[in-house]
Amino acid sequence: MGFDLGALKAAVTAHGRVTRVVVAEVKGSAPREVGAAMLVWASGQSGTIGGGALEFEAVEAARHQTVSKRLSTHALGPDLGQCCGGSVTLLSEVYNAEALQTLEGDVIARPLRPEPQPLAVTRLLNAARAQGQLPAPQLVSGWMVEPVAKPTQALWIWGAGHVGRALVEVLAPLPEFDITWVDVLPSKFPDQIPTGVTALPAREPERLVAHVASEAHHLILTYSHQLDLALCHRLLGHGFGFVGLIGSKTKWARFRSRLAALGHGPEQIARLTCPIGLPELGKHPQAIAIGVAAELMALSQRADLKKEHSA
Repeated sequence: MGFDLGALKAAVTAHGRVTRVVVAEVKGSAPREVGAAMLVWASGQSGTIGGGALEFEAVEAARHQTVSKRLSTHALGPDLGQCCGGSVTLLSEVYNAEALQTLEGDVIARPLRPEPQPLAVTRLLNAARAQGQLPAPQLVSGWMVEPVAKPTQALWIWGAGHVGRALVEVLAPLPEFDITWVDVLPSKFPDQIPTGVTALPAREPERLVAHVASEAHHLILTYSHQLDLALCHRLLGHGFGFVGLIGSKTKWARFRSRLAALGHGPEQIARLTCPIGLPELGKHPQAIAIGVAAELMALSQRADLKKEHSA
């Protein structure tokens, strides 16, 4: 969760005046966490702070906001008739091209009222600059502090067929993934590539493996079993965080045998995941994509928990 500066710049470029509404503080039960944000302009919006009555009222207020910054607290039960028993504090800020120029650095920290930067905020910013410890979004001592949202996980999707397209549609909106999408034929890619996705045509995709970060995640679903095998072979020799291969149990059994013949041991081969997705969801491309997205999100959550425990 972080300040999506790219999305805000794109919205301001397209619509001129945009109000960003962010959850600044939460007490008790609430639809979204601190840092969840949406962008609102005269004729539309993007993002969400949880939907329902809270979001409806926040959108209407944002479209008629006359001050540059507005802090408001909403008791979800009594004020809005929602079942959540908590309260949410929202920070609504109006941006135009000029206001965007004030946003810089890896952490966006700004006061709600003109006042000196408090020591608590200075410490958070110093830790971010000196140690790379980006703070969680938070309202502290009258200042809103948010790290700039940046992808944290490189994800390579090999293949732009029906399943590849479905995967990109599902995964592209998730901010943690920096997606590189590879296919042999440029014509396989759609006319519009989602934001945050790099389309990369390559006649010999397997040769790209040498240039990929060793901790990257990979989803292999090309038109060719031979190419799938070549990619698995190269990745086993290169290193990876996760590799998912589309295929049946029969395909996986054959691949295990062929990879063993290429010199890979059982423990190495077992690091590959095949089939991918959740079989109970079915074989429709979107169903496969939903299952794979769930698998990757769970993997990401486990990694985050591991980091927290080791910190």
